Amino acid sequence: METLLVQVKNNNVYRLLEDLEALHFISVKKKNILSSQKISEKYAGKLPSTIADELQHYVTQSRNEWESRTI
Repeated sequence: METLLVQVKNNNVYRLLEDLEALHFISVKKKNILSSQKISEKYAGKLPSTIADELQHYVTQSRNEWESRTI
């Protein structure tokens, strides 16, 4: 079995998806997965803490260099 992400472009499709699910052709997992979930929740735990700390240090250093630059 394969999981697919489908973008609905017409509201009439929801009825069709429900019919397909009733016939056991598909299984609808979640609706509005992109809008209902915060980005922090979606990607929580995806990056090892050591790499996250290094990335945070790099971003902080970059900001400091940007603020202290002379033109």
